[in-house]
Amino acid sequence: MRGPNPVPMLKQLQMGLRAFLVLASKIWTFICFVFRKNTRAVIQHQTVRRKILVLDLDETLIHSHHDGVVRQTVKPGTPPDFVLKVTIDRHPVRFFVHKRPHVDFFLDVVSQWYTLVIFTASMEIYGAAVADKLDNQRGMLQRRYYRQHCTMDYGSYTKNLEMISMDLSSIFILDNSPSAYRSYPDNAIPIKSWFSDPMDTALLNLLPVLDALRFTQDVRSVLGRNLHSHRLW
Repeated sequence: MRGPNPVPMLKQLQMGLRAFLVLASKIWTFICFVFRKNTRAVIQHQTVRRKILVLDLDETLIHSHHDGVVRQTVKPGTPPDFVLKVTIDRHPVRFFVHKRPHVDFFLDVVSQWYTLVIFTASMEIYGAAVADKLDNQRGMLQRRYYRQHCTMDYGSYTKNLEMISMDLSSIFILDNSPSAYRSYPDNAIPIKSWFSDPMDTALLNLLPVLDALRFTQDVRSVLGRNLHSHRLW
């Protein structure tokens, strides 16, 4: 009897080897793709430094009025979120403070993305107390600047960002007053003044922008595109 023909067996072996090589090539291509993707993510994470977000207080994160205010902007009967008792020029003053809607959630989120700095034109005795309440012992708002750190310019207080950081590519301010960032229009995000609207969503609307901005090499490349002339958040 004649033995099995070796030619078909050889062809089957060649086909099997070819299929194995194709499969191995696909697997290797996938491994290389995943490796490159993860490598880019690691490099990006390492090269993009943590930026600084400077936050104003009054009419940006909160609104307040004190005992001596005759005409209040808040609807009568609206309870404050907290009351501050401070002494100014030896006179006790009570401030009734209302938090902008979603401010606690906003601070929780952006504190994971940025180093937060409070910069207010208010007196330190008041501004520090407000910042303490907003921080609520979470350690988010440790760096703070007050009225004595501002510069009087054309009858209004301006804020010197270079006092906080000389690297203007990685610092920007969120403020309702354009005069506050007059010297740094390319390092600012405007926000509409808030007084009492319970349906306000400006802080929530900003989160997608702030999420993306932390990955830019220079914040001015984005904020310098006439953002201040667009609609306010």
